[in-house]
Amino acid sequence: MTPQRTGGGLPGYAEHFEEPAGYLDFARYGPPSRQVLDATSDALNRSARADRHTVNDLMLAEQRAREAAARLAGTDPAHTVLLPNASTGMFHAAFGLPGGAVLVPAGDFPANHYPWRRSAGLGRAVPHWLAAAPDGRVTPDAVRVALCDDVVALSVSAVDFRTGYRADLAALREVIGPDRLLIVDAIQGFGVADLPWQAADVVVTGGQKWLRASWSTGFATLSDRALERLEPTLTGWTGVQDAALFDDRGHPPADGAQRWSVTNLSPVAAAGLEAALNLVEKVGVPAIEAHVSARLDELIEVVHRCGGHLLSPEAPAERGGILSFRMPRTPAADVAAALHAHGVTPTVRPDSVRLSAHGSTTPAAADHVHAALTTL
Repeated sequence: MTPQRTGGGLPGYAEHFEEPAGYLDFARYGPPSRQVLDATSDALNRSARADRHTVNDLMLAEQRAREAAARLAGTDPAHTVLLPNASTGMFHAAFGLPGGAVLVPAGDFPANHYPWRRSAGLGRAVPHWLAAAPDGRVTPDAVRVALCDDVVALSVSAVDFRTGYRADLAALREVIGPDRLLIVDAIQGFGVADLPWQAADVVVTGGQKWLRASWSTGFATLSDRALERLEPTLTGWTGVQDAALFDDRGHPPADGAQRWSVTNLSPVAAAGLEAALNLVEKVGVPAIEAHVSARLDELIEVVHRCGGHLLSPEAPAERGGILSFRMPRTPAADVAAALHAHGVTPTVRPDSVRLSAHGSTTPAAADHVHAALTTL
């Protein structure tokens, strides 16, 4: 019997969360902190007792959340816009390109596929499907081979959703050069991987996974190059200059990233996002990343010891917070059933099981996984 490991989660961070020790599904959903619960509850309670000041006061959370997001992304609020989810940002980017070819990994998550399919259907930018390696790697060499004069952008996930492979954003930026846009779906990396987000022209993320802000939260950052080249096709009434001036005229788009705003967002969700971002900023992404890497090392050790086959990279520099694996001659559903019986919450795919740890994950999680896998 394997001795139970001792130790806890990341100090200054883990104590704000309450998920069970065996919860390893952060790549699907990150249970929010007590600060997020308190912030959203307070905002909703205040809205129930609304007076003439309430709505305006609650909507200030959007500006504060935008400022916090900008700091974490290494930019400023003028280049940052809050969004209800990552897919909204990807559609903004896809519909903003008037034409040309966009390199898109063929095995990427569908949120990075459908915007480009719809864009092509409207006669705008057309996806050119980029073959990735079996482990999800989108390498600079593969991109270099696929480049041609028609390519105007590369759209890629920062971290592969299947294997956790971490894209080398700086190298991809160098390969495509300064004349093409680098569009990054950061939802599996932002908040858990210390990546050079400034290398990208568009960074889009949702808050329900690694930021642990719950659903209906997210944001995007746009470089000056993106603001210059992407048409504001989906700009709504809150994304224009003088948005509060109702003069029955069409207003020009806002100068900065706010042009991606379609309408007012929920101030309740914005309050939760602000609380989540502040906690990440206080602890620091490098500290979260280091803690997650240590937990993944323990999980990798367990999978190896139990005869599993890793689908994810083992080198810390090549991975995010995801570990995917298969057990030989054992269907993924049976592996999942064993994990469930031992209090482990994974992501279950038809052919594999995915584990994802976070800053609140303790070493005991690996013991739960070991106990489950030894029953197979």
